[in-house]
Amino acid sequence: MPRPLSPSDFAADAADVARHLIGTTLLVDGVGGVIVETEAYDQSEPASHTHRGPTPRNAAMFGPPGHVYVYLNYGIHWCLNFVCRERGHGAGVLIRALQPTHGLDTMRARRGMDDERLLCAGPGRLGQALGITAAHYGLPLDAAPFALLAAPAGAPPARVLTGPRIGIRRAVDVPWRFGLADSRHLSRGFAPPRA
Repeated sequence: MPRPLSPSDFAADAADVARHLIGTTLLVDGVGGVIVETEAYDQSEPASHTHRGPTPRNAAMFGPPGHVYVYLNYGIHWCLNFVCRERGHGAGVLIRALQPTHGLDTMRARRGMDDERLLCAGPGRLGQALGITAAHYGLPLDAAPFALLAAPAGAPPARVLTGPRIGIRRAVDVPWRFGLADSRHLSRGFAPPRA
């Protein structure tokens, strides 16, 4: 049986956590799938919501690791992030895409579409498909409604691609976007590595 993740799994640097989350199963009230794309953010770099320090909006990012930070993007889409590192640091991982495996009918109803490939391909779509709202802000990831399960023991390690993050204006060259190689559920493809 897959091992549930615990708060200690989130105590590392955000980039390390983001890479290791690829292949993990995320469920919210039993709905979700396999994480295939993530992005890391850290207070030390200007693209992070925490770069200028704590505010009422980003306070959860300064809380203990293994909790949820959600924010409303463009006033429309709730985006799901996992808090990393030690309390007070301000680091996290944006969950960008899932391969849907559980509760597909629920996700299709929430998204108003049938195309499985697009149900959770992008943070806004993912938030809508999983029913993420402000009510999830600050909740622990090791308790309901969340379930996070490591890849089954003995499974081959995921082949992870790395590239620059998407949709930001600062620190655009930082290679902190991670994705499952050959996944058809990514929000966007990865550029081929440079020679």
